[in-house]
Order: sequence, then structure tokens, then C-alpha cells
Amino acid sequence: MVSSSLQRRIALRRKVNILRTLTNSKSVKKSSIIIDSLLYIYKLKLKLEAIKREYSNLMEIKRQYIYLMEHIQVPEEVKVEKIGETFLVKVICKKGDQNKLVSILEVFDEMGVNVVQASVSCNYYFSMEAIVAPQNPAEAMDVRQIIQLISKAIDK
Repeated sequence: MVSSSLQRRIALRRKVNILRTLTNSKSVKKSSIIIDSLLYIYKLKLKLEAIKREYSNLMEIKRQYIYLMEHIQVPEEVKVEKIGETFLVKVICKKGDQNKLVSILEVFDEMGVNVVQASVSCNYYFSMEAIVAPQNPAEAMDVRQIIQLISKAIDK
């Protein structure tokens, strides 16, 4: 019996020391260590609640951002610049259900131009930037004509 109660006291003392270490308590008395531990747990609970509030706020901001991006009014814009023998074509428009890229590439094919380099994005709106070169450099191509054909293609 004596060894059993001694073992329990040693185990209790070990647990109190662990508790004291975990909570960074400077107290020596068991009751003070337990009070410090309860205070530490309460502070952790408050921090957790603050993190949950912050997470909730961030999720609401994300939801609003996605809503705005899905309902953004993107002005249709087609810009073409002649750079030497090539043309820099920039297109920005609403995403829509149609496949804008295919329509634009078909226009390029009909016009007889090759796409040298292109970058396309269609996350929330359609955006394309391409460098195109005429297949026959002797043919004169008009910037306004390219703009009109691409505008028709994206309006389909």
C-alpha cells in the first residue's frame, strides 16, 4: 500500500511538472499550476475563436470576390498593332458559352496569317495576346480589317 500511494504521488508530481512546463507556469504550488493551466487553456480557446472568426471573414471575402469576378462587366476590346511584318493582336471580352479561341483562329486562317506566338486566358473573362505573321508577306494587310474580322468572330 505504501508503495502504491508513493507511486501515485510520484506520477501526480510528474504530471504537474509536465503541466507546468507546457503552460510555462512560474508557480511552484500545485494549485497555482492548475490555475495557470486553466488560464492558459482559456487563452488558447480565445485564440482559436479569433482564428475561426478570421477564417470566416476570409471565406466571406473570397465568396464576394468570386461573385464579383463571375459577374464582372468586361468591355470588349480588340487591339492590333503592326510591328514590322508581324501584328500584335490583343483581345479581351466576356467569356460566354462559345469557343472564342476557335473563332479567332478560324479568322486568322481565313486571313492567311500564321500564329507565331500566343497567350490565352479564360478564367473569368477571355483574354488573348498573339503575334501573327502573314503567310504571304507581299500581301498588304490592314489593321482595321483585322480588328473588324476579329470583332465579328467574338460576337458570333
